[in-house]
Amino acid sequence: MRHIHWSAAPDDATPVQRRNFINVQVDAIGIGLATAAGSFLPVFLTRLGATSFQVGLLTAMPAFTGLFFAIAIGAFLQSRRNIVPWFSAARLMVVMSYALTGIVPFVVPRQYVVQAILALWMAVTVPQTVVSVAFSVVMNAVAGPRGRYALMSRRWAILGLTNSLMVILAGWVLDRIDFPLNYQVVFIALSAGGLISYYFSSHIVLPDAAPQPRAARQRLSQRLQHFANRVLGERPFLSFTTRQFIYNAGLLLAAPLFPIYFVRTVHASDAWIGTINSVQTFVTLFGYFFWAQQGRTRGSRSVLLWTTAGLALYPALVASTRRVELIVLFAGLAGFFQAGLNLVFFDELMKTVPVEQSATFVAVAQSLQHFSSVVAPLAGTALADHGGIHTALAVSTLIRLVGCGLFAVQKWGKLTRVLAGLTVRQPGCRHAPCRESKVKGG
Repeated sequence: MRHIHWSAAPDDATPVQRRNFINVQVDAIGIGLATAAGSFLPVFLTRLGATSFQVGLLTAMPAFTGLFFAIAIGAFLQSRRNIVPWFSAARLMVVMSYALTGIVPFVVPRQYVVQAILALWMAVTVPQTVVSVAFSVVMNAVAGPRGRYALMSRRWAILGLTNSLMVILAGWVLDRIDFPLNYQVVFIALSAGGLISYYFSSHIVLPDAAPQPRAARQRLSQRLQHFANRVLGERPFLSFTTRQFIYNAGLLLAAPLFPIYFVRTVHASDAWIGTINSVQTFVTLFGYFFWAQQGRTRGSRSVLLWTTAGLALYPALVASTRRVELIVLFAGLAGFFQAGLNLVFFDELMKTVPVEQSATFVAVAQSLQHFSSVVAPLAGTALADHGGIHTALAVSTLIRLVGCGLFAVQKWGKLTRVLAGLTVRQPGCRHAPCRESKVKGG
């Protein structure tokens, strides 16, 4: 099977593993189609007259559900022998919500359309939470420890190319059909990607998980204490997820602000907004391959610092201008660093997750991120309403820089301990080569 190199699977992969790699990549085409519609969903709400708070709810609602149910969903998935069917079915439900969004204006009076769309996306937050937990588990199982960068860089590059082309096409369509029919056509057409995604993701073949041992009957307080002790005992997991939580808060605070800024401050057309999104996504194609190479040659920690620092400046750069051409340039830079951040966050998280409890620990990590997703978007829109959108974007930049600084402190703290170890002579170890071998092995 060596002739199927384009699958990106390792050379020693089995035929089933190679098919899994291919299924993951073709699934990315379907998701690229569907997520192109997602780029315009907050813009659609804004043009329908939604308030800043309502636009913020679109980002925050999945987080509310995830905050309260991610751990329970993780425990449920952990008990399944195979979570692939749950993953593919939940993804289909989420993607088909774009089609329902396009249908809503046909059947709901105009004054209630915004509320109806928000209600629809509130209902779909449960399958969204299933997807958010299952995705990392399934992708990690397909890739294995050696294949995460290769698989995810290839998958996200394919997704990005599909998404950027579809966003450009969607922006062109939106400018040539009257509102709101233009958005309805785009949402219904692009939701077809969900069928592609479902077919190929449901054909991923993973070995059945070992059945979990039946625990002795315990009171709820005892089960919670046992769960907390198990999580708190994983120091690397807690260290990474805490820093990721802070940095993601800065990312999410600005998430609902960008479409508001583009529409109300820059007065950008739908075509320009489509260009901004597509350029940002298109640049990630090159970013994924560049940062995957950097990860192999310089290590994940280097990628982590460069990408968190680079992406931290994006809100400040956008807030510094009303020229849409410059915003397109800044969006491209953000896409370049976002590609590396996606790769390194996924890789670093899965390094710290116990393999036998992957669904449970991923659910805990998702709960932390959902908490920031609840607070940050609403805080961002509140800041924009009371202090101005430029102030809100500046706060987003500051929080991102704090998160980057915490990752840097972690990196330099580890380096300091390594260097300190070089000066410590172990008993019976009188020569530098001996000391060096001990450091390398540690």
